Amino acid sequence: MKPAVVLLHSSMSSKSQWSALKAQLGDAYRCIAVDLQGYGASPFPADAGDAYVHTLAHEVDAVIAATAAELEPGEAFHLVGHSFGGACALHMARRMPQRVLSLTLFEPVAFHLLPAAHPAKAEIVGVVERIHASASDRDATRIFIDYWNRAGAFDAAPDSAQAKMVAQIAKVRLDFQALLGEPATLDDLSMLTMPSLVMAGEHSPASTRLLVAQLGASLPNATALQTRTAHMGPITHADVVNPLIANFLSGAEVAAEQP
Repeated sequence: MKPAVVLLHSSMSSKSQWSALKAQLGDAYRCIAVDLQGYGASPFPADAGDAYVHTLAHEVDAVIAATAAELEPGEAFHLVGHSFGGACALHMARRMPQRVLSLTLFEPVAFHLLPAAHPAKAEIVGVVERIHASASDRDATRIFIDYWNRAGAFDAAPDSAQAKMVAQIAKVRLDFQALLGEPATLDDLSMLTMPSLVMAGEHSPASTRLLVAQLGASLPNATALQTRTAHMGPITHADVVNPLIANFLSGAEVAAEQP
């Protein structure tokens, strides 16, 4: 049976962001791309309400349910995640380390791992506070999109794209709640001994560049790379990022097969 690769996308995206990677991997793997909750065809969390507290555990529960029909019971798989999907991948790998053959992360937004007093943590906490304090969903979405891309990125997008993004900002708020509330620490990552590739874009915000540096030092079997992209590199520069993922998966598969 061909090895399986589970693919987890970023916030305000969907499983379709991995179409080019799936095409590049071709017939060598069984690619299982999942829509995270509230994105693509996946429903918004059913229990969400005023007292609801969203967690990465909720997201990973949904991923496990979505992949159950694609994976054999107990089957091992490669795990790839970008941004929010990367943070979910880290949680999933900690939950079932014996099943994850390799871990590929492009700027996982695991903000809970940042040092509490570091300016990079203050930077992202400030962004979240501004999103929550915004007078409208449109203003909140502009803050979110411009932070991860560039100033003016939201206003430069077509009206149809703006409307789609604004419609998803409620889920983004839950994503941040899950990320900042995750109880894991860098020490908890010592169990993740599988081959790992962590990547950052050289033009990305300080928060995720620091996270990737921390993960490169904390994951026991990690390779850390910097790409000539920004945070949305897997989408905007798939021609740069996807070959790195494909080459890593090939090497990880060889390593996994060694006695």
